[in-house]
Amino acid sequence: MGKLLLAIALLLLPALSQASSIYKCIKDDKVVFSQTSCPKEFKQHHIQYQLGIATETDSDKPKEEVDPLQALLNKRTLSQEKLLQLIDAEIYRLKQENSYYEILRASEKQKLDRKRYWQEQAKDDPEFLAKLDEMNRYFDGLIKLNDDAVFMLKRHKLRITQTPEREELREQKEQPDRGAPQVVQH
Repeated sequence: MGKLLLAIALLLLPALSQASSIYKCIKDDKVVFSQTSCPKEFKQHHIQYQLGIATETDSDKPKEEVDPLQALLNKRTLSQEKLLQLIDAEIYRLKQENSYYEILRASEKQKLDRKRYWQEQAKDDPEFLAKLDEMNRYFDGLIKLNDDAVFMLKRHKLRITQTPEREELREQKEQPDRGAPQVVQH
């Protein structure tokens, strides 16, 4: 029975190519395969499939999955440098996406122009202008969403970089001025 289940699992591994790891949950003589951690009452083996090689390791402790978005939002889990690096990477990605939208807009405009040409419509044809306006509003909306996100990320980045400076200024104000003459009474 165990060999049959193992054979089924090995046959399913190529079909699960998007999932690079699965869990083998064992309780008594029952074996269950899962993409999430096993329940506590099961013994757990972690099977990792990479480059055509399956590796099975005994991992009885269930792994706690850390949500990357939650880690980003929780500043205590990331260093300030890492947080700034992630913000910069997201800003860069959004700017790249806007460039991609402009390329798509140009391509869609060419399609509309070709269609207009083959339908022998004038450049000022109301139907053509309406489709052109609809397309421009669509891409303008996508770009505006990304621009708004970039603006918010830049504000957040500025707030993060200014926080240490404010703390340093506050610490300097709290410390007595060491350059001022001290009055010593004997």
